[in-house]
Amino acid sequence: MSDDRYRVVLAKIGFDGHDRGLRVVARMLRDAGIEVIYLGLRQTAANVVAVAVQEDADAIGLSMHNAGHMTLAPRVVKAVREAGLDIPVIVGGIIPDQDIEPLEKAGVAAILGPGASASQVVAAIKGRSQDGTD
Repeated sequence: MSDDRYRVVLAKIGFDGHDRGLRVVARMLRDAGIEVIYLGLRQTAANVVAVAVQEDADAIGLSMHNAGHMTLAPRVVKAVREAGLDIPVIVGGIIPDQDIEPLEKAGVAAILGPGASASQVVAAIKGRSQDGTD
């Protein structure tokens, strides 16, 4: 990142059509001064990563509500690595507790559940704990 402004790509991967939460997150991030590149519904891992490269994004945020998180999130992490990017992939949505550790092992940087606060969302995007430390 070249300055203090963070840029994040937000997207829904696969056929999940529920995007209300992602729109709320986009507003939270914009209100916090983070530039949001909102891709919306039915994106592929390759498309999300291509946009992250083109837009010089600092993070990728994915919203998952269709139980595809164990396949789709690692696919995005892999595409990020293959593109030579060093940016976090953050997943939000309905993620069962038993899936959190495997997703983290697959390279997902943070997982946010329903009801995550604006400060939690911003901290996850910026790769910091809620108290502002790395």
